[in-house]
Amino acid sequence: MPAANHPAFPFRTNDPLEPPCEYARLRAQEPVSRVTLPAGNPAWLITRHADVKRVLGDRRFSRAAITASGAPQVLPIVHGSKSLFVMDPPEHTRLRRLVSQAFTARRITALRPRIERLTDEMLDEMAAAPQPADLITHLAEPLPIAVICELLGVPGQDVPRFRNWTDVMLNFSVTSRDAVLDARKLLSEYLEGLIEQKHSDPGEDLLTALVRTRDDTDSLTDEELVAFGYTLLGAGYHATTATLAHAVLLLLMEPDRFARIHEDPRTVPVAVEELLRYSQAGIGIGALRIALEEVEVSGTLIRKGDAVLPSINAANRDEEVFTAAAELDCTRANNPHLTFGYGIHHCIGSQLGRVELEVAITALATRFPTLRLASELTHVQWVQGSAFRRPTDLPMSW
Repeated sequence: MPAANHPAFPFRTNDPLEPPCEYARLRAQEPVSRVTLPAGNPAWLITRHADVKRVLGDRRFSRAAITASGAPQVLPIVHGSKSLFVMDPPEHTRLRRLVSQAFTARRITALRPRIERLTDEMLDEMAAAPQPADLITHLAEPLPIAVICELLGVPGQDVPRFRNWTDVMLNFSVTSRDAVLDARKLLSEYLEGLIEQKHSDPGEDLLTALVRTRDDTDSLTDEELVAFGYTLLGAGYHATTATLAHAVLLLLMEPDRFARIHEDPRTVPVAVEELLRYSQAGIGIGALRIALEEVEVSGTLIRKGDAVLPSINAANRDEEVFTAAAELDCTRANNPHLTFGYGIHHCIGSQLGRVELEVAITALATRFPTLRLASELTHVQWVQGSAFRRPTDLPMSW
């Protein structure tokens, strides 16, 4: 069947906080279905939790293959990209081992007091601002940027530049392909300069540590180092900003949710896991893979060379796995959500993202117990064409 006859993906939704209605229907009736990607390529969309988990963990579905010339893509990816995000073993194994030292549980725990101080400083400014105050401007955007910049060692004055570049890079609009590639080129050139600066003037940051690894061994190339930098900057900023915005909106939709966190902040870690499951911040285009051989999934034969898109958002609402899956239950104890992926590409920064969400939500509920959205949700404007769905601004009163 020609790709033009398949439904266009991403599906449209009238409520940015809820998944498209197609997911529930497909899970029940056609868990492996054909869709058309934004550039016109056909792909298999996988919607059941068990199947999504299987595809994410099955090395017969390749990430690296989407970087081949002419391969189906959602976001424009440079041919032969050396980003950890699109590598297969053994290259992925080697690079992930090198960079995972920065994301150990001990290091993330050590970062928490700094994240708490940054959050308090930003909320001090929000408290002093005229109401309504924009949560995106005061917290949801600057906090993830500040944390990832400190981790990498990016000077604060350079933030506006790389923020603009990553904004463009994560746009999947077909008309923006050249702009995406231009933005990636500018960010790569910036990182190349920063890497050389770390070589001559080392610091205590992750980029310096990786530069030292490059200089002392042959296990890391310049291209891989640059690619890791822009991958971490883009994912660490955009994903957390969007997820935090969704989390706050979901909590405020029913005031009792926010009030319970204010009354007992110890409930925040469990609530964060449920907010991660429920969130539609990521629109589900980042997990694309190419089948390296024939594989059968839920009775459907996927042929070698086919594009396969495991939908984490759909899997996270699977009624076979989550009781009352369509409901937000901030006390949900058993929560095997796939928001951070699964298998070798499980998000390397997942624990950092969790800590940022826990700190931000706890601080908001503690300091602003009467926090509320200062406009109707239907009046909120959303960023269009991005891999991460977030509001342009969120006016808050308290």
